[in-house]
Amino acid sequence: MSGYTLTPTSTSTAEAAVTKRDTSFSPSRAARELGFKRSQFELAVRLGHIRTLPDEGGGGRRVARAEVERLRAKEDFPDGLRRRVEAVGTGQATELLGVTRVRFTRLARLGLVVPVDFYVNRYRAVVWLYLADELGEFAAETNNVSLLNRPLPETLRDQLDAGLDLRPRNWRGRYLGCLLRQSGDPWEGAAALASLLDPLLVSEIVPDPYERAHLNRYRPRPPAHGAPGSPTAHLTERITMAEDPDEIAWLRADLVRAVSEARDHRPAPRPVPRCTEEGARQDGPPVAERRQRGTAGQPPRGLFGRIFRTGA
Repeated sequence: MSGYTLTPTSTSTAEAAVTKRDTSFSPSRAARELGFKRSQFELAVRLGHIRTLPDEGGGGRRVARAEVERLRAKEDFPDGLRRRVEAVGTGQATELLGVTRVRFTRLARLGLVVPVDFYVNRYRAVVWLYLADELGEFAAETNNVSLLNRPLPETLRDQLDAGLDLRPRNWRGRYLGCLLRQSGDPWEGAAALASLLDPLLVSEIVPDPYERAHLNRYRPRPPAHGAPGSPTAHLTERITMAEDPDEIAWLRADLVRAVSEARDHRPAPRPVPRCTEEGARQDGPPVAERRQRGTAGQPPRGLFGRIFRTGA
């Protein structure tokens, strides 16, 4: 008879993970199943048109097979979804609104039209993208007619002359909304807020190192623009980080509230001291308690112990 004993192990967790991966797709596979470019797919996810779910294996977000089938079953698929995620640059935007490039840029800097995405071109200039559907709605609004074909009010011109440019801030607000929609856990929501703040400021807001480590675990990956450490990546990082004092102030307040709610929901994990029942019996009471009680019946240690034992 063999000297080894086979002990049955629970495989329910592993089987559940395998089943989940069998019934869901990676983002690249889901994009192919829907016939979309990866950029179109990612924008559709960001806007909430495609629902995703977390990968329990730590591989990012996934798309359920049922979600792909739901989208395919729509009458206007795929043209309807493509239309809703169509993003255009300044050149096409001016054609849609019937204005000059200068006028459109001014409207965007004032925050009257909000960018949905951006990229950095080969000249390291930021190119902002806007939803064609939203531009059409803006042009159709009767209250906006004067903004398109008449001189801008003096108050708006003064703001532009002072250097106002709300495009990065408005994009961050939209991006944060996407992250919060995808967060299924209070710590994920707090990590989304922390991702827009400087790490040094986050360490001031959340002084507990274990809570900060837990936030970092859920911290979303920044938008991929350029190789890590490249000038393009640094420029993208600057756009992603909040910079206006009032923006930082409300993000800070929201992060304090979010961490408090996450802490109430589930405290951040901390290292647990190893202590077995047998070890506890052998070690006896804590050191501080032993010191308080003294060491009755035991000869003192150190120099005075040697004197005690030798009778000197």
